[in-house]
Amino acid sequence: MKIKNLLFAFLVIGLVYSCKEEKKSETLSQMKQVMNMHDEVMPKMGTMAKLAGKLSSKEDSTATGMQYKAARKDLQAARDSMMRWMQDFGNKFDTDEIMNGKALNDQKQLWLDKEEERMKALKDQINSSIENAENLLEETKD
Repeated sequence: MKIKNLLFAFLVIGLVYSCKEEKKSETLSQMKQVMNMHDEVMPKMGTMAKLAGKLSSKEDSTATGMQYKAARKDLQAARDSMMRWMQDFGNKFDTDEIMNGKALNDQKQLWLDKEEERMKALKDQINSSIENAENLLEETKD
């Protein structure tokens, strides 16, 4: 009887430990995925600045000039969103949580879920603003 109780206790402890390790692994994987998206779009900030400069030099009061201005503003909005995201993310998570897979409490896990969605939307915003600017500049080459 004591052996059964002891085996049961080890089984419960093993399951609890296994679930915690699995949750930590999922959190680490999710954090890594969010950071990979960040790392994918961050190098595009330079491209966005160059495109904004090209668009700015073509702005005027004509319809085409206003398209350049709108495209430049889209690039700037995407840049501003990226800066705001990085600041917000850094304020919510510490280095150990971001880089080393430190376990997150329930509130921080909810934040990570939301930040993942924000980063997906930001990635789309950055990519579409770049694509739009490049297409506009290509269409109106002199």
